[in-house]
Amino acid sequence: MLIRCWGSRGSIPVSGKEYLKYGGDTACIEIRAKSNDIIIIDAGTGIRRLGNQLMGKKNSTYNIIFTHAHWDHVMGLPFFKPLYSKSTTLRMHKCPFHGKFVENILPKLMSPPNFPVKFSNLKANIYYEEACSKEFKIGSVSIIPIRISHPNGGSGYKFIENNKTFVFLTDNELGFVHPGGLSYKDYMEFSSGAHLLIHDAEYTPDDYKNCIGWGHSEYTRVLDLAFEAGVKNLGLFHLNQERTDREMDDIVKKCKTIIAQKGENLECFGVGSDMTFEL
Repeated sequence: MLIRCWGSRGSIPVSGKEYLKYGGDTACIEIRAKSNDIIIIDAGTGIRRLGNQLMGKKNSTYNIIFTHAHWDHVMGLPFFKPLYSKSTTLRMHKCPFHGKFVENILPKLMSPPNFPVKFSNLKANIYYEEACSKEFKIGSVSIIPIRISHPNGGSGYKFIENNKTFVFLTDNELGFVHPGGLSYKDYMEFSSGAHLLIHDAEYTPDDYKNCIGWGHSEYTRVLDLAFEAGVKNLGLFHLNQERTDREMDDIVKKCKTIIAQKGENLECFGVGSDMTFEL
């Protein structure tokens, strides 16, 4: 399982010299399975660069899974160039939604006055897979969803291939249970033993005092979760739109200091655009 980040910024894309290391694109993760299936998690602005890289490739079938439908996780979809190619097959999975919600995401994004190109101009073959059950498969990857604690709800996911586990929990507030959300213990058990956990860590403890209930976690709480779950590698995700590279480096340094003080065997890092992981 090869995992690549195309965007890790939260809420809104940013640009400038102070954001070069971690990047400014919003959430988009690509997974390449050993079965050659391509899984795309979320369609933030990072999906534009992913689409550019995919154009002209032999494998033109892609699976898209959403964590939720807030703007920063879907706003890049109309700029995904494979949508405009008749050789593309796009399988959009309905989880965590039901009914016709996923079928309506693209038409709504592209409807006037939001976008100049009509949905009817898309040439890709688009299929809508039924809402996810407790566990489903895409090629050689088994996928287990879990409800996240976030305004308006959504899902996190566990991806398993060849006994290696990747858990992705963005936009998940560990300090507050939103309607439909679960407890800290539930997320700890879900992440247990993960080879890689990428978790929302938008806030510092000082930030969080003024943002309780906004749907995001403080990095110290995420670090505790990783310790208790016995995670091997922890990636801090959904980086605050105001968090500069230097400030993010400081947070990672503080995490490494805490890890050393506790004598834990955990690798911790901030997730940036173009980072890759192989499990």
